[in-house]
Amino acid sequence: MPSSLEQLSSGALDWLGRNLDHFDPFSASARSATHGKAKAALELALLRHCAARTEAVPEALSGATALVRKLWQDPDFPRLFDEVPAHASTYGLIYAALAPDGIDDTECRTTLARLSPDLLSPDGKSPYRRIEIRYYADKAGVRHGMEPYAELLPRSPLVALRAAGSENPAAQDAAPLTTPEAYALTHTGFYLGDFGRTVPGLTGSALAHALALVCRMLDHCVEHDRWDLAAELLLTQFILGSDPLRTASGAAAVECLIRAQQPDGAIPGRSAALKAPPSAPAGEFFRKAYHTTLVTALMALIVSSPRPS
Repeated sequence: MPSSLEQLSSGALDWLGRNLDHFDPFSASARSATHGKAKAALELALLRHCAARTEAVPEALSGATALVRKLWQDPDFPRLFDEVPAHASTYGLIYAALAPDGIDDTECRTTLARLSPDLLSPDGKSPYRRIEIRYYADKAGVRHGMEPYAELLPRSPLVALRAAGSENPAAQDAAPLTTPEAYALTHTGFYLGDFGRTVPGLTGSALAHALALVCRMLDHCVEHDRWDLAAELLLTQFILGSDPLRTASGAAAVECLIRAQQPDGAIPGRSAALKAPPSAPAGEFFRKAYHTTLVTALMALIVSSPRPS
């Protein structure tokens, strides 16, 4: 009988594989969609990138791999980034960083040449933003002005954030972090730990603080069925050196996601409060479900893989 983590993984990967037409921004299914077509494809590329580094790439990702290879050589794909001017340069950097090996990289080089110089400068950026840009710039082989991770770590969300109510017992039931803070916490862990490939560099009291903060937020997400953040926090626990399946908060979060997963493998939204209704058209359902389902697949894939030596 498959474990809970295996059930989450196989179901999520199967659903993603059956919905690749929605990830393809040039397919009939996606052309009229309201979700960010470029963003969805970039997220699929991240899953493929992380899966390619595991000992055994799931067969269910073969279609995703083929789609990413096709899109990354299509000159029309990076032009979609201009539809979101505020994120166009960031999307371009991520696009180049996640390029599959062995493709014609002409479009990647062209896209990198168009990046705004301001993107690669630390001026006016938070420590979290600097960590994010450094991560993708290093992967893309782009020169930048961001400080080394060791200098950014003490000011990063993993160390600097404090839980709301930590000094006020009357506020203990409130969310420990705001939603933007929680995502900054998890994403910082992803980048510093290269999605489970390295250790983030935290030790001693700083590591204990980060793990305690993740645990508190994870307990809150389980209590309130915040599925997307639960999956991200599970992965963050793993990256910080903990075994999520052996912690009370981690085990509860896995079961929370199992309860949320539909028979077709999808996690129907970022949370119970934001899930797609049963009557939602296919495009609307995909828009609400794809991110959380993909993050759940990513988490399950990495947490179930051996830690790199």
